[in-house]
Amino acid sequence: MSAPESGTPRIVVGVDGSDASVDALLEAQRLAAALGGTLDVHLVWEIQLVPGAFPPPDWDPERDAEQALTAALAAAFGERPPEGLRTTISRGQPSRILIDASRGARMLVLASRGLGGFTGLLLGSVSAACSAHAHCPVLIVPPPARAETAGEESAGEESIGRKAP
Repeated sequence: MSAPESGTPRIVVGVDGSDASVDALLEAQRLAAALGGTLDVHLVWEIQLVPGAFPPPDWDPERDAEQALTAALAAAFGERPPEGLRTTISRGQPSRILIDASRGARMLVLASRGLGGFTGLLLGSVSAACSAHAHCPVLIVPPPARAETAGEESAGEESIGRKAP
């Protein structure tokens, strides 16, 4: 598992403004703090228009991306962002940019699903592509309700066949 040349572990996290990505951001910060590492936060945007559709004339996707990143950081950290936090806003295909950002990272952290696509899927297209092609280990953070249910199930499994003290 690789680290940046400085020897400080780097945790990369992708955010898109969704609540799930804020959960991933918090988990990435916990990892960075535990490892004494830095946190690189990436928001990647791309324009996907339906043929024949036109964006509103006052639409500024770069401004919207900046606002989404600022809101995600505020939701996660309030007025006290962690020391060593770095942010990057990029235009392009999210999975490609995050896979590239994973080079030299200790871990890439993503929500299982973001803002786009099909709500019934357990794993979004970006998290699926990154988990298959990243250059470092990938942590997929499940939605809070799913994580709580998994915790309850594992707690129940542990208590099977054991007597309470």
